[in-house]
Amino acid sequence: MTSDHAPARANEKEEKRSLRQRIAQLLYPPPATPQALIDTIAAAEEQDTIKPEVRIMLERVIRMESMTAADAMVAASRMDMLDVDAPYEELLATVIRTAHSRFPVYEGSRENIIGVLLAKNLLKLQRAPELNIRSLLRAPLLLPETKRLNDLLREFRLHRNHMAILVDEFGRTSGLITIEDVLEEIVGEIEDEFDEPEDLGEIYALANGSWRVRGDTPIGKVQEYFEVTLPEADTQDELETIGGLVAHVLGHVPARGESVTLASLHFDVLHAKGGAIRWFRVTRPAAQQG
Repeated sequence: MTSDHAPARANEKEEKRSLRQRIAQLLYPPPATPQALIDTIAAAEEQDTIKPEVRIMLERVIRMESMTAADAMVAASRMDMLDVDAPYEELLATVIRTAHSRFPVYEGSRENIIGVLLAKNLLKLQRAPELNIRSLLRAPLLLPETKRLNDLLREFRLHRNHMAILVDEFGRTSGLITIEDVLEEIVGEIEDEFDEPEDLGEIYALANGSWRVRGDTPIGKVQEYFEVTLPEADTQDELETIGGLVAHVLGHVPARGESVTLASLHFDVLHAKGGAIRWFRVTRPAAQQG
């Protein structure tokens, strides 16, 4: 008894075999260096053996072989952390302001990290005040900043953890890195559970009276929405986006946590990557509201 799907499956296998054969042909003789391998992959794209997005991902995987955790980490000075002795209201405000899903928790000084708190677990303290934040902490995963990124992925899988605290050769905290940071080196930027989908718009209000504003929002749209006149950039290049204007005013592409006030609006950088500002948190001084 024959199947109508048999010819289709045979053709599919033939196509797959053909693709493997073409790749094998491109890789013979095998490239002697990583750069030679990258050049070979680029040639495969030019010959339509692989798609551009596949070429980009393969290149990133190859380059990642020589990268360490220090190349992709958030430096210690920029880490958002929680003080284990801080009142609940202060902890909650930090979680809302920074919009991370997990936080290093310290006691006494920022160098003394005693655990990691999942943001969602903070709600347990609100429902059960008798609980202590210490009971909600997870043991931190401590790793050297020199660990290679491909080895770091194995550590995350082994320990079932999504974040590691990195230390230097003297045992001091040098930064932190998440599994998302590592994966972004391969597949590019990915949205986490706190990133808002772009179809929600460029500007939208939050329940706490602030706004989330995308960095690529046109300057004119920001002025119209907030009914303000933003300062014109003193440059020959015409700036079109609010992210470009803020970067010009500051003189550099700001990192997360930097801020500036323009025309009665306070812009806090929530997320910057790849030389561009992704998201701002915008607030008005109390005297300006209403």
